[in-house]
Amino acid sequence: MLMKLRILTIAIAFSLSASGCFGMSELSVDLDNLVSLAETIDELENEESGSAAQEQEVLPKNVILVIGDGMGVAQVYSSIVLQGGDSSQFLRFPYTGFSRTYCLNRYTTDSGAGGTALVGGNKVNKSGISLSPSGVIHPSLFAKAAEKGLSTGFVVTSSVLDATPASTYAHVPERHMFDTISLQMSQCSHSVMIGGGRTNFRPENRKDGLSPIDTLTKRGYDVVYTMDSMLRSGSDKLCALLYEDYYPSYVTARDGMLTMGVLKALATLGRNPKGFALLVEGSQIDWACHNNDSAYLEGELRDFEQMLKAVLDFADHDGNTLVVVTADHETGGLTLKSGDIEKRQNNYSFSTGDHTGVMVPVFSYGPGSEYFTGIQQNTDIANKIIYLLGL
Repeated sequence: MLMKLRILTIAIAFSLSASGCFGMSELSVDLDNLVSLAETIDELENEESGSAAQEQEVLPKNVILVIGDGMGVAQVYSSIVLQGGDSSQFLRFPYTGFSRTYCLNRYTTDSGAGGTALVGGNKVNKSGISLSPSGVIHPSLFAKAAEKGLSTGFVVTSSVLDATPASTYAHVPERHMFDTISLQMSQCSHSVMIGGGRTNFRPENRKDGLSPIDTLTKRGYDVVYTMDSMLRSGSDKLCALLYEDYYPSYVTARDGMLTMGVLKALATLGRNPKGFALLVEGSQIDWACHNNDSAYLEGELRDFEQMLKAVLDFADHDGNTLVVVTADHETGGLTLKSGDIEKRQNNYSFSTGDHTGVMVPVFSYGPGSEYFTGIQQNTDIANKIIYLLGL
């Protein structure tokens, strides 16, 4: 309103000048007065906008960072179509943007460098995890949150040692150093860790013969291996290794593991009055696109939508939780050549079996969500969350 008044004031001055309504001496005096008035209005406007910003800024107590591994714009729109167009959870987000995904030494990134950027705010070389090329450790926002007394954790449909979850707690130059990563995980500050990859924790499958599970148990974690045991656990420190393999089962055999794991994590982390930070990953969207398998992709997207509903319902009810959804990169070069929204059908075309370098979407919901609009670096997402949580 004040800005409009200022513009109107200046416009009147120029209008009067052009019409000759004043003599030169009169005009000089009146223009001086009008300019002075405009400056006063400008000062009031700055005070008003500053006051309004202070009144309106509400910072989150909790944050849920959701990553759809390999999920580009085409994958998101495919999911919207599969939900009938108007029922997709993606449509609940009031703010959207884009993320530039390139890593330190490559135009096209991987999940190691991509995850590092999203959770730590630093670009590293491809395949690196939260470690600079010169060996400098990059702590994640989750590590920083734990230092401030918040509870932290992750739920993924991959191994708990996979690149994205590992980027929250590990620091290695190469993402496949599973023996080292598992040892670092056994010493990390997370309260909840849910995923697959039991095989890498067994001494007989390791070159060093060590047992990270023994370390976790000694540190007070309830280490469980089934969904039922996970849901029954009352511990504040939970490690659920639900699948033997590094690559857990397809969605049809996971029995709602992603959503149930997220609900369990929220219930556990939510006990902390100081707040929490949770990472959630729909890991196998990436694998489906690597395989150029549209049926596989659709199953993962439906699973992702179900999880998003649980997350957004929680945030909506809680009122203090920021939700940010994005991807580490796009996979498959997916194109939707045609389809039928009413029939919930997409016609898929993949251009590659690898990652691509295109921008990926960013969705945000809850307090602070307005910060995640526009075209931003993937590193900006972590740094904005760090700022909003006061870390």
